[in-house]
Amino acid sequence: MRILIAITGASGAIYAQRLLDNLDPARHEIHVVLSKYAQTVIGEELPEGLRLPQGAVAHNLDSMNAPFASGSNAPDAMVVIPCTMGTLGRIAHGYSENVLLRAADVVLKEKKKLILVPRETPLSLVHVKNFELLMLAGATLLPANPSFYSRPQTVEQLVDTVVARVMDHLGLPHDLSPRWRSEQE
Repeated sequence: MRILIAITGASGAIYAQRLLDNLDPARHEIHVVLSKYAQTVIGEELPEGLRLPQGAVAHNLDSMNAPFASGSNAPDAMVVIPCTMGTLGRIAHGYSENVLLRAADVVLKEKKKLILVPRETPLSLVHVKNFELLMLAGATLLPANPSFYSRPQTVEQLVDTVVARVMDHLGLPHDLSPRWRSEQE
């Protein structure tokens, strides 16, 4: 599977890092693109910097020469994690001024898998309307809302409850977080 990971300037760089940590570059072709402000947030939130898996290809935000900038070479899936509301709104309205936004446009038009992980609260009506547009276009909205039933003990375990859902929606196996149990009779 060809997977494009897009990282924006929303707080929550650890979500992107944990997703990258759990993608297998031996099994998947991994591409990464960062928004202009993503580096600033990564610097604040990941003191050791972003660690890309060996073999992952990083792309320049301002270059439209990336393979996934064309519908003839769309990735199988794209995850925008974390996703700012500005990026989400631009994607919802087809505003494609850089390769991150163009790739999302390509993924939608080619009916590939687009997963957006917004990390914002509270939501305005504008945000909700943009959610609606994206859902109608076929995107999956997967807000960074961690679960607690597994009783996470660390920030990483808490983050993994969200990353596990992303992996589920990519159709990839994982053991990041326990599954909900059936009732005992």
